Order: sequence, then structure tokens, then C-alpha cells
Amino acid sequence: MPRNDLLLRSLRGQSVERFPVWLMRQAGRYMSEYRELRGKKENFLELCKDVELATRITLLPLELLGVDALIIFSDILVPLEGMGVRVEFVEGEGPRVYWSGRPEELKPYEPSANEYVYEIVRRVKELQDEVPVIGFGGAPFTLFSYLVEGGPSKDFRKTKLYMWERPKDFKRVMSALSDMLVLYLREQVRAGADVIQLFDSWSMHLSVEDYNEYVYPFTNYVISELKAFSDVPVIYFFRGSCAFMDIASDYPADALSVDWSVDIPELFSLYDKAFQGNLEPSVLYADAETIRQKTLSLLRRIPVRTRYVFNLGHGLLPDMDFEKVKFLVDTVKSFRLS
Repeated sequence: MPRNDLLLRSLRGQSVERFPVWLMRQAGRYMSEYRELRGKKENFLELCKDVELATRITLLPLELLGVDALIIFSDILVPLEGMGVRVEFVEGEGPRVYWSGRPEELKPYEPSANEYVYEIVRRVKELQDEVPVIGFGGAPFTLFSYLVEGGPSKDFRKTKLYMWERPKDFKRVMSALSDMLVLYLREQVRAGADVIQLFDSWSMHLSVEDYNEYVYPFTNYVISELKAFSDVPVIYFFRGSCAFMDIASDYPADALSVDWSVDIPELFSLYDKAFQGNLEPSVLYADAETIRQKTLSLLRRIPVRTRYVFNLGHGLLPDMDFEKVKFLVDTVKSFRLS
């Protein structure tokens, strides 16, 4: 067990003296230390595969911010390579995914293709015993969207047309992605991950009806298989929280990480879950007093004394001020539960 086990205790409903805090994208371009390490590799994918550098980057938020958990430095797209998909990261543009759209071209996933990810988990565990280590993966629908769109999209038109017009192919691909995720995330647990977070960043572009039909069965399968495999807590992060909360609450995930479209204090009266979130990230562009007021306002309204984890409603952005991020973390840590 890590010496600081606040995150694990809170997720499991055990007593905590303060709410745990970590931030999505907490090791990133807003840190000068990250930019220095990033400069050692020509592209982002090479950086993810360099175990030594990725381990050092993973550790930065503990050293510089004092967060209560470390999420491994990687990307949700890297396991697609283990299915025969070509993935690139273009500087200034983002990820590019190359796939023909034919289900038969997806190879059965080979976990050894991502051995470097598991080694990062092991190294981070070996180098520090202070806080829990979070492993992660992209949820099936979000990975499917990248496959079909080839990268980020404004309206996800290709994704929707594929799932509506090619339902058999859609099911084959989503089943393959789901099976891959179960294997990939299990290996992270075997390597020592204390928590697993599943990221569903693009579900927000669907209707409730389509989410229920096209997303829920596959995501539920992945989370159920993980929970059957281990008692490691699972967090499901999804954008579109306001629309899909009733559906997502049925997942066997230990916690739901929500965006800022919902009121977390109210959720505790409606659902038997732990919750993570959900300060609007743009608050970090404001002055220190606004950050303090917004943060404490949220914390004071949390009606429970456990089963809550402070985070943002989405990730940190590259142009955010490191000192303000540090001030945010310190503000959360200073809020004591009486």
C-alpha cells in the first residue's frame, strides 16, 4: 500500500482526513520540466515508448505539485498498434490513425506490443511508494471514433454514419476493441496499477438513445471484466455527464468522473457511487482569489466525508500557468474535513 492512500480510501468509502486531489493531464506542456524532457524525442509517440523518460514525466506531478496520485504518462491510442493499426502524432496537429474501415484488418490484440506501458507502471511503483499509480485506457467508443475519423473531429459524422449504416461491422470492431481493452488494462493491473481510469472523451457527441445502444453494452463489458479480474478500483470518465448520468450509474465502476455540466453535490443524493471532478478547467485562467473561491465553493458543498476525489471536469491545457495549478492543488489540500 502507498503511504498516502487517500485516493484508495476515498474510492472505497473509508474515512479520510481530507479529499484526495489529482488532475487529468497533470504531467504536460504547462510544465517547463516536461518541455525539457519532451525535447529529447522527435515525436510524442517516441516519448511514450521511452520507459525512462515516460517514468520521469509520470513522477513530475508528485515532485512539483504534491498530488495524491500519479497517472502513468502514455496515450489512449497506443494499444491500437497491437491490433495492427498505424498511429502517428503530428506536431501541432495531434494524432493520426490509419485504418481502412474493414473489421477483418484488425488483428487480435497482442498485449506484448505494449510492454513498455507495463514497464512504466512497474518503474513508477519501484521509484516511489508515496501515492497510488493510476493506469488507464480509452473507452471502446472513443477509440472507435479515432479509428473511423482518423483523428479528432468536430461533428463525428463518419463515426455516426458507420455505426448507423454498418451495424454488423460496428459490432465486430467494438467487440474487438473491448476485448483488447480487457487484456491491456489487466496487464496494467498485473504490473502494479492501483487504480484504472477509462476515458470516454467523445461520448458527448451522441444522443442518449445512441449512447444506450452503441456505447453502454461495450463499456459495461470492459468494466465488468476488470472488476471480475481484480478488486482494483475503476473510474469511468465521460464527457456529456449531464445527458448520460442515469445510464453510466449502472456501470459496475467504483467511481464516475464527471465534467462540469453536472452538480456533484446533487449526484450524491441520487446515485450510490464515488464521484470525481469537476471544476471547470478555465477557472485556472483566472486570478488566484477566483481560483480559491471557486475551489472552496465546490468543496464546501460536497455533502459526504468520503467517496469524493477532487479533479477537473477535463484535463489541464498547455497554456495554463504552473503556479496557478500548484495553488489549486494546495488549496484543495488545505481544506480539512471536520
